[in-house]
Amino acid sequence: MRSGVIAQKVGMTRIFTDGGEHVPVTVLKLANCQVVAHRAKDKNGYVALQLGAGMRKVKNVPRAERGHFAVAKVEPKRKMAEFRVDEKALIPVGAEITADHFVVGQFVDVTGTSIGKGFAGGMKRWNFGGLRATHGVSISHRSIGGTGGRQDPGKTFKNKKMPGHLGVERVTTLNLKVVQTDAERGLILVEGAVPGAKGGWITVRDAVKKSLPKDAPQPGKFRMAADEAGAAAPEADAEATEKNAAAKPSAGEEQPTPDSTAQAAPSEASAAVPTETPAASETPAKPAPEGA
Repeated sequence: MRSGVIAQKVGMTRIFTDGGEHVPVTVLKLANCQVVAHRAKDKNGYVALQLGAGMRKVKNVPRAERGHFAVAKVEPKRKMAEFRVDEKALIPVGAEITADHFVVGQFVDVTGTSIGKGFAGGMKRWNFGGLRATHGVSISHRSIGGTGGRQDPGKTFKNKKMPGHLGVERVTTLNLKVVQTDAERGLILVEGAVPGAKGGWITVRDAVKKSLPKDAPQPGKFRMAADEAGAAAPEADAEATEKNAAAKPSAGEEQPTPDSTAQAAPSEASAAVPTETPAASETPAKPAPEGA
């Protein structure tokens, strides 16, 4: 059993097949979905992964939760969820699950919170047929009718389908087909409608009533933040090594010492500036005055 993901519902669109047919799809976006903690069997009694998604301001996070995220070395998350997995399907803490965790063509189960519709009548909430629209009914066409059972039992049982609050419930839609994935942008396109409003949080997991494709990654598709830093560090070290090697002289060259450099500087300066004055013979003589 693999882990699921926490995604955010973007909206609905459609894509066209090679045959020209359009497929209505719901776009789900992975908002930095990371593993926050593990649930061990010896400590918690079950094996699971705790995932977090979304961004949250640090000032709005309680101190206890700040420490929980600090241990995992992840930023505070807005949405948290747990997924039961096998012991072999554990993903390291801090890893970010990517969109190609699911393969094209596989079926998934999607869970979300349905859109709230406020107080609704029996016809809208439970699809009742209502009363007659013609003879014998006056201003009660959409009522649900009688709910009791005469003197016996003499009451209305609990959980009777009646008017009340509609929506804002946990709804799971089974067997939605994955049509396309985009790992770079973190998008998952599933065929059909997904419960919840735009911007709502959705959990996506492998379908329980369908077999998992053989090409599905095990234990999942993810990336570590340390891998990117580790890949960049050797390149920077190599560049620094090349620069240092170019700056260092070869073994056969002699390095001038500070004393020799100081002594060589005046000699060069003296060579550049002439110290000898023109000789007296070279100076033109003045002519003698007449009558001397």
